[in-house]
Amino acid sequence: MGMAELQKESVTPDRPAPPSAPPLTATGIPVDPLMISNNTPHSPVPWSTGLCNCCEDVSSCCLTCWCPCVTFGRIAEIVDRGSTSCGVSGTIYSLMLCLVGCSCLYSCFYRSKLRGQYLLEERPCTDCCVHFCCEECALCQEYRQLQNQGFDMSIGWHGNVERQKRLAATMASPSPLPPQLQTGMTR
Repeated sequence: MGMAELQKESVTPDRPAPPSAPPLTATGIPVDPLMISNNTPHSPVPWSTGLCNCCEDVSSCCLTCWCPCVTFGRIAEIVDRGSTSCGVSGTIYSLMLCLVGCSCLYSCFYRSKLRGQYLLEERPCTDCCVHFCCEECALCQEYRQLQNQGFDMSIGWHGNVERQKRLAATMASPSPLPPQLQTGMTR
């Protein structure tokens, strides 16, 4: 059954059409990643940077080259929305690298999850192939993608949520008035 049939079946006179999808949250995470307003499928969008643009962010490139477990841990914590810590994910990644020798089996799953959350294109090939052939480049690209979505990767999911709350609070509250300066002479 295709998407058109599902839409026709779900909208009847006694059952109105569902409301349009809500906008992005303050952290930039789509609320409904498969649909946009009017319940039409959203086409995939390109990555914010290319797979081989590792030198655009030299610090994350160096981090990934020397400590890919830290880069992966940070990505996994954001993609999992804080349900898995950077330390746990990085440790699992390291164990898979040391014991199995192929941590890409674990990391390609997170690339797929990230693509699903942000409706990113599956390019230049499947997620598993990208991670198998270019593990470090893939991790750098995912790291840059999350940074370009507005995340500060060094503070983790919970830190980013707190930062967004503080930002929202300062935007919502009126700015305090500056102190009144007295002009002229007074005794």
